[in-house]
Amino acid sequence: MSDPTTNTAPSAPRAERRRFAVVGTGSRARMYTAALVSTHTGVARLVALCDTNHTRMAAHNALAEEHGHEPVPAYPAADFAAMLRKERVQEVVVCTVDRTHADYICAALEAGCDVVTEKPMTADIEGCRRIVETQRRTGGRVNVAFNYRFNPVHAKLRSLLAEGAVGDIGSVHFEWLLDLRHGADYFRRWHREKHNSGGLLVHKSSHHFDLVNWWIDSAPTEVFAWGDLFFYGDENGRRRGLGADYERAHGSAGAADDPFALHMADSEAMRRLYLEAEHEDGYRRDRNVFGTGITIEDDMSVLVRYASGAKLSYHLAAYSPWEGYRVAITGSGGRLELDVTESPYTEPGSTGDVPVRGMPAPKESTVSRLVLRRHWRAPEEIDVAVGEGSHGGGDVRMLDTLFGASGVQPRPTHTDGTNALMTGLAANESIRTGRPVDVAALLAGGC
Repeated sequence: MSDPTTNTAPSAPRAERRRFAVVGTGSRARMYTAALVSTHTGVARLVALCDTNHTRMAAHNALAEEHGHEPVPAYPAADFAAMLRKERVQEVVVCTVDRTHADYICAALEAGCDVVTEKPMTADIEGCRRIVETQRRTGGRVNVAFNYRFNPVHAKLRSLLAEGAVGDIGSVHFEWLLDLRHGADYFRRWHREKHNSGGLLVHKSSHHFDLVNWWIDSAPTEVFAWGDLFFYGDENGRRRGLGADYERAHGSAGAADDPFALHMADSEAMRRLYLEAEHEDGYRRDRNVFGTGITIEDDMSVLVRYASGAKLSYHLAAYSPWEGYRVAITGSGGRLELDVTESPYTEPGSTGDVPVRGMPAPKESTVSRLVLRRHWRAPEEIDVAVGEGSHGGGDVRMLDTLFGASGVQPRPTHTDGTNALMTGLAANESIRTGRPVDVAALLAGGC
């Protein structure tokens, strides 16, 4: 078995390596490309890249060469199906814009490939229905990259609940805070348009809804939600005197002293992936968070009822002075409380730890506290440490599992992806209508 703290995988005969292609070569995909050409070459082989943008694919091939791997064929998005056939792809890693996930997942399944997809599984109800139907018909495997499941703190919480530490679970309270760098970043990128990302309740909160589903071993049945664009956007910027006069940060004098601006020229990786790629598709990664055209919310409250009878109260704010989350799970025999601080405060400008002005700070000093409070007993602090690496060590452990090494826990499936996605989609529908939403009816085509 591999050691999940060292990002290594056991060796396997070369003939047994699965053939992977990565579609969508933005910054998140770098994690998969790097693993396929370095730490996981014993069990997996990168054989192709696919994207709408050749410059970004070239940046990924340059990353492969830095690891001593030969460049792989780079295919335009229109040739995705042909790539699967020609390169004899066995598994596809989908890292495209959320709204296109369903297109690539379904095409890969139809071609007889298995799929690893970034969360969320897709961004809308139609896409979700298509994936569910295509997977059922083809029998192909779809795994969703819910890396937070692989954080040892979260895994410990699940094991305690499964052991009955708090008895039957009655309620979950879950508050997630994104700080002024991380939260702002969703309002610079394509995520700011709901038709692309489904909004934060789909793109970001699918992580959190999946954790709750996994922790309590149940699925959502009814959802009610409120949501607003409270902090970001042009009207809020003008009203509070926060907005600066620029459309995008690069080359704009108005962005020079704006603590919300992203300065991509500070980073060689960002220059390669985005600045130097703009001539192909016009995509701008550094738009003004107080500009026009933002259609997602930044402050959301959600109530969920589960098949087990448990209830969730959830809140996400994307403009907090610190970053972290609080979870409290109350049952018939007690209560589990998890407090995690990922960034205690947010500094403007750049520091030694944040070489790219405007980017979120590395979460290398995450502090967690897990407390079990049983009925009629003194509180018990559970000794558990956050793992090394990004997402509390979740990325390393997830890659070991997804790429065929000896993983630490089962792979999240299309069913897990659907249950997490449907909570967010039902919440969006509730915000739109002002009414509670039946999850099964929404997935079936009613409401």
